[in-house]
Amino acid sequence: MAKFLVEANYTASGAKGLLKEGGTGRQAVVQDVCAQLGGKVEALYFAFGDHDLYSILEFPDNVSMAAVELAVKASGAVDTRTVVLLTPEELDEATRKPVEFRAPGS
Repeated sequence: MAKFLVEANYTASGAKGLLKEGGTGRQAVVQDVCAQLGGKVEALYFAFGDHDLYSILEFPDNVSMAAVELAVKASGAVDTRTVVLLTPEELDEATRKPVEFRAPGS
Protein backbone atom coordinates (compact mmCIF):
# COMPACT_ATOMS: atom_id res chain seq x y z
CA MET A 1 0.00 0.00 0.00
CA ALA A 2 1.19 3.51 -0.79
CA LYS A 3 1.48 6.04 2.04
CA PHE A 4 0.90 9.77 1.84
CA LEU A 5 1.46 12.72 4.15
CA VAL A 6 -1.34 15.25 3.68
CA GLU A 7 -0.94 18.79 4.99
CA ALA A 8 -4.23 20.67 4.97
CA ASN A 9 -5.54 24.17 5.62
CA TYR A 10 -9.20 24.95 6.06
CA THR A 11 -10.75 27.80 4.11
CA ALA A 12 -13.21 30.07 5.94
CA SER A 13 -16.13 27.86 4.93
CA GLY A 14 -14.19 24.74 5.95
CA ALA A 15 -13.42 26.25 9.36
CA LYS A 16 -17.12 26.97 9.86
CA GLY A 17 -17.89 23.33 9.10
CA LEU A 18 -15.17 22.21 11.49
CA LEU A 19 -16.70 24.36 14.26
CA LYS A 20 -20.04 22.66 13.58
CA GLU A 21 -18.80 19.03 13.31
CA GLY A 22 -15.76 19.06 15.58
CA GLY A 23 -12.49 17.23 15.15
CA THR A 24 -13.83 13.73 15.68
CA GLY A 25 -16.61 14.39 13.19
CA ARG A 26 -14.10 15.33 10.52
CA GLN A 27 -11.88 12.39 11.44
CA ALA A 28 -14.81 10.05 10.81
CA VAL A 29 -15.35 11.62 7.39
CA VAL A 30 -11.68 11.15 6.44
CA GLN A 31 -11.78 7.53 7.61
CA ASP A 32 -14.92 6.90 5.55
CA VAL A 33 -13.48 8.48 2.41
CA CYS A 34 -10.32 6.40 2.71
CA ALA A 35 -12.28 3.19 3.29
CA GLN A 36 -14.36 3.82 0.15
CA LEU A 37 -11.18 3.38 -1.91
CA GLY A 38 -9.60 0.56 0.09
CA GLY A 39 -7.44 2.89 2.19
CA LYS A 40 -7.09 3.79 5.83
CA VAL A 41 -6.02 6.61 8.12
CA GLU A 42 -2.76 5.82 9.88
CA ALA A 43 -2.64 9.13 11.77
CA LEU A 44 -4.60 12.38 11.85
CA TYR A 45 -3.70 15.45 13.90
CA PHE A 46 -5.02 18.98 14.05
CA ALA A 47 -2.32 21.61 14.55
CA PHE A 48 -1.40 25.25 15.03
CA GLY A 49 1.08 26.92 12.69
CA ASP A 50 1.58 26.57 8.96
CA HIS A 51 -1.09 23.89 8.54
CA ASP A 52 -4.37 23.12 10.26
CA LEU A 53 -4.20 19.36 9.84
CA TYR A 54 -1.61 16.66 9.20
CA SER A 55 -2.54 13.11 8.26
CA ILE A 56 -0.83 9.98 7.07
CA LEU A 57 -3.08 8.03 4.73
CA GLU A 58 -2.62 4.64 3.12
CA PHE A 59 -4.13 3.67 -0.24
CA PRO A 60 -3.72 0.73 -2.60
CA ASP A 61 -2.28 3.04 -5.27
CA ASN A 62 -1.53 6.62 -6.31
CA VAL A 63 -4.70 6.84 -8.41
CA SER A 64 -6.90 6.32 -5.33
CA MET A 65 -5.10 9.13 -3.49
CA ALA A 66 -5.44 11.36 -6.54
CA ALA A 67 -9.21 10.71 -6.62
CA VAL A 68 -9.52 11.75 -2.97
CA GLU A 69 -7.29 14.79 -3.51
CA LEU A 70 -9.44 15.98 -6.40
CA ALA A 71 -12.69 15.53 -4.49
CA VAL A 72 -11.33 17.39 -1.46
CA LYS A 73 -9.94 20.28 -3.51
CA ALA A 74 -13.14 20.54 -5.55
CA SER A 75 -15.10 21.09 -2.33
CA GLY A 76 -13.36 24.44 -1.85
CA ALA A 77 -13.34 23.87 1.93
CA VAL A 78 -9.79 22.57 2.27
CA ASP A 79 -6.48 23.36 0.58
CA THR A 80 -4.09 20.40 0.65
CA ARG A 81 -0.51 19.47 -0.15
CA THR A 82 0.24 15.76 -0.51
CA VAL A 83 3.65 14.14 -0.17
CA VAL A 84 4.29 10.56 -1.30
CA LEU A 85 6.06 8.64 1.47
CA LEU A 86 8.55 5.81 0.88
CA THR A 87 9.46 3.05 3.30
CA PRO A 88 13.14 2.30 3.93
CA GLU A 89 12.69 -0.90 1.91
CA GLU A 90 11.28 1.03 -1.05
CA LEU A 91 14.27 3.37 -0.93
CA ASP A 92 16.58 0.34 -0.87
CA GLU A 93 14.82 -0.93 -3.99
CA ALA A 94 15.27 2.46 -5.66
CA THR A 95 19.01 2.44 -4.92
CA ARG A 96 19.34 -0.84 -6.82
CA LYS A 97 17.82 0.54 -10.04
CA PRO A 98 20.49 1.72 -12.46
CA VAL A 99 20.08 5.31 -13.62
CA GLU A 100 22.34 7.17 -16.01
CA PHE A 101 22.27 10.91 -15.36
CA ARG A 102 24.41 13.75 -16.60
CA ALA A 103 24.45 16.83 -14.38
CA PRO A 104 23.91 20.20 -16.12
CA GLY A 105 27.17 21.50 -17.53
CA SER A 106 28.99 18.16 -17.18
